[in-house]
Amino acid sequence: MTKRADIIWLGEVDSTNSEARRHISDIDNLSVVSALSQSQGRGQMGNTWSSAPGENLTFSIVMKSEGLNAIRARDQFVLSEAAALTIVEFLSGHDIQAEIKWPNDIYVGNRKICGMLIENSLRGDTISHSIIGIGLNVNQRNFDINLPNPTSMAIVSGNVTDIRKALEEITDTFRSICETMLASSEGRTRLHSLYLSRLWRLDEEHSYVETA
Repeated sequence: MTKRADIIWLGEVDSTNSEARRHISDIDNLSVVSALSQSQGRGQMGNTWSSAPGENLTFSIVMKSEGLNAIRARDQFVLSEAAALTIVEFLSGHDIQAEIKWPNDIYVGNRKICGMLIENSLRGDTISHSIIGIGLNVNQRNFDINLPNPTSMAIVSGNVTDIRKALEEITDTFRSICETMLASSEGRTRLHSLYLSRLWRLDEEHSYVETA
């Protein structure tokens, strides 16, 4: 039986991605750095990630070369697909139907429940290590009014979730997806198909306003 991922729980850090990078040489493949609070949580495009301390999950999964199966730099999007599908599958197990807003935001209906920041380091034309930062809204019910469309598991389901048990579920699901889909070209093709099938607003028609 495959060893369960090591989960390192911390109190407050600037960001779990930054903390993982600082200790990358000491962290095993598929280990997880999680914090109850982030003072400088980061999202994509330089955005910040706001999260109530102790109510949500803010964590980073570390993948090293032995777990990446020599994924080429040009194929690095498969890691985003694997991480996004992991969260969708986890939420489905909690009776929450979620979809992926490209590239890897997770939405329930028209509201965002999860964001990701994936940072890859390259060695030649392959990835030497990857730090997959994930922020999942779990038990938070009140959000900053400046956030456009947040939601959480608690808002959607009405239930309180044990964040430590939830993280164990997520890491087990991620490991399973990596082992079954990232190890071969056939598996990656299947992963891509599953990712496409979970895309938010897939095959829907929507109006838009054209701006100059």
